[in-house]
Amino acid sequence: MNGIIQLLPLEDSDREQFITDNQEAFNYGAMEEFGLRDNHFEADGQIISRETIKQSIDGGEAYRIVSDGKKVGGVVIRIEGEKGDLDLLFVSPFAHSKGIGYAAWCAVEKLHPEVKIWETVTPYFEQRNIHFYVNRCGFHIVGFFNKFHPDPNDPDSSGEEFDEQFPDGIFRFEKVIH
Repeated sequence: MNGIIQLLPLEDSDREQFITDNQEAFNYGAMEEFGLRDNHFEADGQIISRETIKQSIDGGEAYRIVSDGKKVGGVVIRIEGEKGDLDLLFVSPFAHSKGIGYAAWCAVEKLHPEVKIWETVTPYFEQRNIHFYVNRCGFHIVGFFNKFHPDPNDPDSSGEEFDEQFPDGIFRFEKVIH
């Protein structure tokens, strides 16, 4: 990576583009894995719906990832004391494999040194994400939720009601800062 990564607070005027860029990045990952046979869409032909992204932005801290003056991604986090949740982290497909995601994650950790435990989730099929969280960022897989093992903290994921979007499951990751 040549430039320095900045996390800039999401501006209201950029909110719609942030949502679109997030959907584009998530769809790109699914298309790489499933091609045209993908059936993991949440709503309106999107892997992640506008409503899900809007709820994430409204419930957390949203930032644009900027590299060399260009918007190349985004991140949304929620902080409660020493616990942090990484709701969304995306890098535009044109900027993949340049160290931007890792630099952005390092910036998030520096932004909130009070956080001792970070958590996030990703669908089972997102091998790039799994590699990124485990091998690059130091997270550990602490759970794999599926129809045989629903998330005990998500009442909508029990038994037959399991997430129709990702019926094969999602990984839960945790990073403990020492």
